[in-house]
Amino acid sequence: MGANDLGEFLLARRSRIGPGDVGLPRSRGRRVSGLRREEVAVLAGVSADYYTRLEQGRERHPSGQVIDALARALHLDDDACWHAYRLAGLVPHTADGAGGDGERVAPALLRLMETFPAAVAYVVNRRLDVLACNALAEALLSPLADRRGMVRSLFCDPAARELFAEWDEVARDTVAALRLAHGHARHDPRMRALIDGLRRDSAEFARLWSRQDVGRLAGRTKTFHHPRAGVFTLTYQTFEVVAAPGQYLLVGTPEPGSDDAVRLALLDPGRHAGPDDPATAASR
Repeated sequence: MGANDLGEFLLARRSRIGPGDVGLPRSRGRRVSGLRREEVAVLAGVSADYYTRLEQGRERHPSGQVIDALARALHLDDDACWHAYRLAGLVPHTADGAGGDGERVAPALLRLMETFPAAVAYVVNRRLDVLACNALAEALLSPLADRRGMVRSLFCDPAARELFAEWDEVARDTVAALRLAHGHARHDPRMRALIDGLRRDSAEFARLWSRQDVGRLAGRTKTFHHPRAGVFTLTYQTFEVVAAPGQYLLVGTPEPGSDDAVRLALLDPGRHAGPDDPATAASR
């Protein structure tokens, strides 16, 4: 989180686009793996000097038209383009949640989560801290030592690599979501402390962070390997909490009637299963 976030973002994304990706010939003896600054400038219709100043942080106020042109040149998707707008200061800053701290979950939302008996439900903030969860989600995350600081647990708790069967994919998606959230809260000292600490403590996080990937907490499937319930897969949907900007409700559900649903039911703390219960049989 230095003073040249936009320039670092442009540099990282430029390095990942080859000449062939944008219809340019690849010359012999080319030593640059990605596009040259001059090539990006030509594709975006700006001068090479202007683009160089943007990347080096000597020009900090590009117009929306310039960002759009760079997005096309660098093949940015909608999330990455929005992120570039945010880094360029073209999207108004919003505070984290009502009241300024974004940590309090509305009682009505807490009650809503408890009405999902066959789904895991969490409320997270922009740092992806778990602010609240229902009983099934609490049981699902029970192998983790810290069930609130999900990003740190993901990279620093060995149990996370066992719990998330496709850990590499989950880690990549999580860092991309955190990068996008960072665009909202670049001046939040807690966000800065989280990212700085993870870059120091986890080489894998530092590698993924340097890629400058961005992405939303959109619908995903996650496969878990839980010590009590075995292997099962949930499909997640994410909902923004309109009344509390910066909070998101994540709901994970199994396919109804599937073995995944039976295994998830094993984690229900209210279940008193006998030997003939289908969920008990599934765990054998």
